[in-house]
Amino acid sequence: MRIKRTAIVAIALLAGCTYGPDGGRVGETGQVRVVHTARLPEPGGGDTSATLRSYFVGPNDVLIVDVLGLEDVVAREIVVDANGRIAIPLAGSISAAGNTPEELAALIAERLRANYMRDPRVSVNVKQMTSQIVTVDGQVIEPGTYPLLGDMTLTRAIASAKGMSEFAKIDDVVLLRTVAGQRYAGVYNVAAIRRGNYDDPRIYANDVVVVGDSVARRRLKDIIAILPAVTSPLIYLLGNN
Repeated sequence: MRIKRTAIVAIALLAGCTYGPDGGRVGETGQVRVVHTARLPEPGGGDTSATLRSYFVGPNDVLIVDVLGLEDVVAREIVVDANGRIAIPLAGSISAAGNTPEELAALIAERLRANYMRDPRVSVNVKQMTSQIVTVDGQVIEPGTYPLLGDMTLTRAIASAKGMSEFAKIDDVVLLRTVAGQRYAGVYNVAAIRRGNYDDPRIYANDVVVVGDSVARRRLKDIIAILPAVTSPLIYLLGNN
């Protein structure tokens, strides 16, 4: 079933599915069903290390930590280790992953205060986001993984992959996301988003964007290559693909 509007699909099994009597796709171990909602659910801290409104620190991120009065003691540039922790002199080992930079600064200040530092002033900024990525695949110019920068949306994610390819199907763009252990897929029409029919959906870390392939465009290019319109226009019946 081709979905021409925004739909949220709860994924039980993405491959090896057949259609059930109610129109839902039934897999070997579960069923894909349409969820009547206007947008994909937003992931929480347990689903991903990043959101758009609040950036959550993750493993291998590079942080800039400034502690007023301890500039010669605390290394300004600190890399979060694979376990999501950082080490600060006088503060010890601190779990950084899953905290916003502001929350992490407060944790460092609390530790320093506990070690008899009066009114510690701490700031934390993210220099390099290594853990925050989005995957863009399918019919785009440069498929791959891209850093999640700023207020990213679906169309901006596609633009980061240099845009859609020649054979992209603009009404078949899928956004995959996992929330609380449940996989979701939203199907979007990029032309409808550009017209303002509905909002450009927000992108979160670990989201996967897949741009569909237009069989009709491929077929048309092959036909035109074989039968150019020399003396009169050529009219083709392309079907519904």
